[in-house]
Amino acid sequence: MTNGFKFGGYKGQMLRVDLTKKAVTKEPLREDWARDFIGGAGYSARLLYDEIPAKADPLGPANKLLFMTGPVNGTMIPAASRSTACAKSPLTGSFFHSIFGGYWGPELKFAGYDGLVVEGKADKPVYLWIDDGRIEIRDASHLWGKNPFKAQEMIRQEIGDDQIRIATIGEAGEHGVAYAIILLDIRAAGRGGMGAVMGSKNLKAIAVRGTGSVSVPNVLRVYNTALRLNQVVETNPAVMGLSEYGTPRNVLSMNAAGILPTRNWQTESFARAEGISGETMKETVVKGHRACFACSINCTKYSVVPSGKYKSIINGPDYETVYGFGSICEVDDIKAICKVDEVCDEYGIDLIQASMSVAWAMECYEKGIFTKADTGGLDLTWGNADAMIHLTEMIGKREGLGALLAKGTREAAKIVGKGSERFVISNKGVDWPGHSCRPWPGTAVGYATGPRGGSHHDIRPTLEKSGAVDRKVLEGKGAMAAEVNHWLILADSAVVCHLAEPIWGPAKVSDNLVDALNAVTGWNLNYAEARKIAERQWNMIRCFAAREGFTRTDDTLPIRFMEEPVPDGPMKGSLISKETLEGLKDQYYEYRGWDKKTGNPSKAKLTELGLEFAIKDIC
Repeated sequence: MTNGFKFGGYKGQMLRVDLTKKAVTKEPLREDWARDFIGGAGYSARLLYDEIPAKADPLGPANKLLFMTGPVNGTMIPAASRSTACAKSPLTGSFFHSIFGGYWGPELKFAGYDGLVVEGKADKPVYLWIDDGRIEIRDASHLWGKNPFKAQEMIRQEIGDDQIRIATIGEAGEHGVAYAIILLDIRAAGRGGMGAVMGSKNLKAIAVRGTGSVSVPNVLRVYNTALRLNQVVETNPAVMGLSEYGTPRNVLSMNAAGILPTRNWQTESFARAEGISGETMKETVVKGHRACFACSINCTKYSVVPSGKYKSIINGPDYETVYGFGSICEVDDIKAICKVDEVCDEYGIDLIQASMSVAWAMECYEKGIFTKADTGGLDLTWGNADAMIHLTEMIGKREGLGALLAKGTREAAKIVGKGSERFVISNKGVDWPGHSCRPWPGTAVGYATGPRGGSHHDIRPTLEKSGAVDRKVLEGKGAMAAEVNHWLILADSAVVCHLAEPIWGPAKVSDNLVDALNAVTGWNLNYAEARKIAERQWNMIRCFAAREGFTRTDDTLPIRFMEEPVPDGPMKGSLISKETLEGLKDQYYEYRGWDKKTGNPSKAKLTELGLEFAIKDIC
């Protein structure tokens, strides 16, 4: 291993770029942190806790952007393509890890690095060129203002290699849209505003070429582990559905179950769901399938609308796009959804956050809070696809009403007032994905306590939705949520894809995840040891939030979910009242050994987990 690093799966080296000083350094990966926090989200939380000052401006030079891989990246373990982009989020004001797939992360490892720390701010637009051990900070003035795909094309032409991997921001990231994304080839670090952080540093792109490999202690053991796990992938019906239809595979079944969020969550049934289903996508727009590194699922759908006003070519749409710009806005035209997906990618904005911002504006229009004088003449009636697309473009440009929506719905509602706060479907500033929690108390407390707010990757509804756990029983749901947290955060540190949930979850840290880590690293972790690492990671992230001033009161749900029961359909009457939520939070904190008054880790818990250094900051 590099620099004598003794664990398999790692390169043993970090790359650090200070854009203010125009300095590039290479430093050893800390072995103690690798063992205690693995990589990905866990290692990033530990490093950024030390290096980002409390109360730092997320868009100021004191914030840092960390791209981090994990030990299984670059190996043959299935679904091991994921990596993380981490920083203090301009949406939440706390640590955020945005997960992305594709090939960029493995390429960084092949170039010789487990992670890349970007700090400071360039005095003009730049991009990084990482060519194995040679690192350059190059002028990007000619790239500024270009959409991510055009910028990628221009960089590949400059370097003379169309196989390099490139991370780019769009106009939204340059303009500081709070939920700007980073496009990594065709995949995205889509949540938390990592693109805005990158733009605040005048960093347009990061191009990587790696010609190395990843060493493991026993290739045969890794091969046999991968072979066994791939057999699970190939035979599991849920995963097979992903291969055929992508993530929109469940649109119709969710609608039939009364859990397809519609009209900004005013209801959870959409009468015209057929028009946006995975089946309709496959019949009308899908032209092929694309997969990430080391993955046979092929969940990304390559879609084309060849002509007309919705002419577009995209990688998608994924379920969250279909939900957000489909049922949430009451649009039933899959071709219009393809077009708005393309708009989001070209400006570089989070599809979920953008769609929920449009839906919030539509409800404000419905309720008379907005008029055409506020919307720039747009008719924001539910189902108006053309107005939806145009308003999304305005967000990317920060023009007119789009400038308000670019702040995120929580901040926009604070400015508008007039009761518009009731239409905000977010927690900690992050808007909701397309997964219900009003019928599922365990899922609800997971969302409420999750560090990323409206993230379906801090909690999963699988156990309650499938009936494996009785959704109507409240007792034990705090413990259930905590254990689901654990497998998710360990997966985000290894780093492997949550869409392979049948392999890695769904109830707790699985033997499969432990086996994959052990095979690649040469460790001999048992379940209890792996769970303890996951618990340490979760507490580390909570310490970051606590230091920023987060408490129990920040662990909440949208007003609508606590005060407005589902009005119709199979889940009619479902609600998580504030009283119910507070009881669930008590369960959750008690199970975690956290202080019930503050909702933060106790001295005893931090000592148990080896996080004593954080005691002075939060206790």
